[in-house]
Amino acid sequence: MLTSIIICAATVTLMIISILFFPKLRIKKLNISLYWVIALTGAIILLIVKSKYLPDVGKSLVENTAVNPLKILALFVCMTVLSVFLDELDFFRYLASRILKRAKTGQIKLFIYLYLMVSVLTMFTSNDIIILSFTPFICYFAKNAKIDPIPFLAAEFVAANTWSMALIIGNPTNIYLATANGIDFLSYFKVSILPTLAAGTVAFGMLLLMFKKKLRAPISGEAEDVVIGDKLLLWVGIGHLAACTVLLAIASYIGAEMWLISACSVASLVVFNAVIAIARRKPPKALIGCAKRVPYELVPFLISMFTMIVILSKEGVTTEIAKLLGSSMPVLKYGAASFLAANVMNNIPMSVLFSSIISSSAANAQSAVYATIIGSNICAFFTPIGALAGIMWSSILNEHGYKFGYLGFLKMGLFIAVPTLIAALATLYAVLLI
Repeated sequence: MLTSIIICAATVTLMIISILFFPKLRIKKLNISLYWVIALTGAIILLIVKSKYLPDVGKSLVENTAVNPLKILALFVCMTVLSVFLDELDFFRYLASRILKRAKTGQIKLFIYLYLMVSVLTMFTSNDIIILSFTPFICYFAKNAKIDPIPFLAAEFVAANTWSMALIIGNPTNIYLATANGIDFLSYFKVSILPTLAAGTVAFGMLLLMFKKKLRAPISGEAEDVVIGDKLLLWVGIGHLAACTVLLAIASYIGAEMWLISACSVASLVVFNAVIAIARRKPPKALIGCAKRVPYELVPFLISMFTMIVILSKEGVTTEIAKLLGSSMPVLKYGAASFLAANVMNNIPMSVLFSSIISSSAANAQSAVYATIIGSNICAFFTPIGALAGIMWSSILNEHGYKFGYLGFLKMGLFIAVPTLIAALATLYAVLLI
C-alpha cells in the first residue's frame, strides 16, 4: 500500500510542479502539455510495480458500467466538439459583441451583462469552452476601451466555474462523478439548480464588492463588429447542441446512455457538414478547426488517473480515506475536502479519487456526490491549480500581458470562493432535507 501511495503522490506532485513552472514541452513546432505525460508515466510505473492488478485495470476499462472512463470521456469529448464547433463559427464572439454594444459606456451594466451571458452559456456548453472563447475577447476589448480588464476577466472566470454546476454537462467533473454514481440528467438538475443559484448569486455579490471602485470609470471604446459568416452551419450547430441537450435530459426515460446520445449527435454533425461541404465544393473548415481543438490530452490523463485510483482502491487506500471522512455531515466534509483536495491535485484527479472513496462508503452516497461536485467546480477560482480552466485562463492572460499569479488567485479565492462554497453547501444541505 505504501509503495502505491508514494508513486501516486510523487506523480501528482510532479504534475503540479509542471503545471506551475513547466506547463509545455516544445519539440520543433509541436507543443506537448506535460501534465498528462507525467500522469501517464506514473500510471505505467505503478502498473509495472503492481502488475498483479493489471487484469483489474483492464476489466474496469471494458466493463459495461456507468463508471467506465471511456464512456465518460466519450460524453465529455463529444459535448466539447458540439461547443467548439459553434466557437469556430464565431458564435460566442458574436454574442459577446452584442452584449458589449448594449452596455454602451457603463462598466457596471457591462459587468452585469457579461456575468449573465457567461452564466447561461456555461450551463449548456462547458466552463472550459467559455474560458477559451471569452478570455481573449475580453482582453482585446479592454485594451481598445482603455479599461481595466481584471474585473471582467474575474467575472467571466467565476461565472463559468460556478454556473457549470447547474447541468451535468457543464464540467467534466460533473459528468464523471454523476455518471459514475448512476445519476441521470434530470435527477442531477433537480438537486443542483438551487445550490447553483445560491452560489451564483453570492459569487456575483462578492465580485461587485471586490471591484465596485474600478467599475465606476466610463467606457471610451467600442465593441468590435462580429459578423457570422456562415449562418447555415451556425443553425446546424445550434440545432445539434439543442437536440443533444434535450435528449440527454430524457435519456433515462428512453433507455439511452448519455455517451451514446452525444456520440450520435457528433456523428450527425459530421454528416451534415460533409453533405454541405460536398454541395458547396469546399472543405468543411469549421469542422476541421474543431477537430484540431478537441482536448485529446484529457484521454490519456483521465485513463492514467483512473488506473492509479483503481490500484489504490484495490489496496484499500480509498476505503481508509472513506473511514476517515466518516458518515456524519457528508455535505460539509465531502464539500470542504474535495474543494481543498482539488487545489492540491487538480479537480479531475480529485474527482476520480473521490468517486472511488464514495463507492467505498454506502452511507450518504448521494449527499457526498453532490457535495464533491460543488467542491470540484468552485475550487477552480481558489488557486490556479484547482482546475484545468484556471491553468488555461492564467496562460491566456500571460499571453496578453496581464499578470494574475498565485497570490492574486488566492486573494480572489479567499474573498469569493469561500463564501460561494459555503452558500452552495448550505443550500445543498437544505435541498437534500426536503
